[in-house]
Amino acid sequence: MHHETPRRQFLKTVGLGAFAGAGLQLLGSPSAEGAPADVNVDPAKAARLLTGMCAYSYGQELKGGKMTLEDFIVKTVELKVDGVDLTAYYFKSTDPEYLNSLRRLAYKNAVAIPGSACRASMVQATPDQRADSLNEIKKWVDVTDQLGGSHLRIFAGKLPPGASVQEAIGWVVETMKAACDYSARKGVILGLEDHVGVSQSADVCVEIMQRVNSPYAGINLDITNFIPTSTQDAYAQIAACIPYATNTHIRDRFEYDQSPVDMDRVWRLFAQGGFKGYMSVEYERSLPTDEVAAVGVPKLVAKTQALCRRYSSV
Repeated sequence: MHHETPRRQFLKTVGLGAFAGAGLQLLGSPSAEGAPADVNVDPAKAARLLTGMCAYSYGQELKGGKMTLEDFIVKTVELKVDGVDLTAYYFKSTDPEYLNSLRRLAYKNAVAIPGSACRASMVQATPDQRADSLNEIKKWVDVTDQLGGSHLRIFAGKLPPGASVQEAIGWVVETMKAACDYSARKGVILGLEDHVGVSQSADVCVEIMQRVNSPYAGINLDITNFIPTSTQDAYAQIAACIPYATNTHIRDRFEYDQSPVDMDRVWRLFAQGGFKGYMSVEYERSLPTDEVAAVGVPKLVAKTQALCRRYSSV
């Protein structure tokens, strides 16, 4: 996209302090105990940050058969996680009986299932391919609804050879509009992830949201996937997407260069934006030296929980 949205121009012109001017009170400086200073915050605009976890965090164990989704739900109880994203890759079935058993297990353990995540990608060059993508999304909307969830993660996709970004955006908008028309009947929100491909730019994500223009469309905001540009670093792109964020994926290293994420800075942005939702841990072993999930996941969960307590105003 070659033009800036009004929202992006606004952010660049007045900076993040503009959130406060719009009625979203900034959290104060950390106190001696490490928590933000007390401020008067309108409850309707205050952040409410809960700890979630994606099943993808234990992807190797789930794919290898060492863990089931039932085991995963029990593990989140042990780690005191509030809610789970049940990634489509690890379902052994989508039969109602199986989905109902997962829903019941989660409820009996006081674990919320805010939603699920599927592989469907909407950057498809032909009408038939886009129809297939739409049908896949509809299938997983139904699964999400059966689980009692209200959110489904979807992808845009990679740019095919010979296609332009604007063409790809058009395909995504076309498919997502139709998908939202369907998901609205079930009360399921579709969260477009800023994943590998055309959606690794905040400007593209925001343009898609504005053109789809549905209360059932949002951004599944992975804090590590944006590619910095000469005018926008990753943090500025995160901030630009927070008003559209429906869910988050949390990792502690940026994908593009494996540099560490300033997690405190990210949480402050979500707090300033008045985000209410799950900060969902998505642990991934990107480097051979990374800790196994059994060690790395609890550490990232503990860090996420501490930040949610620190920056949640409700």
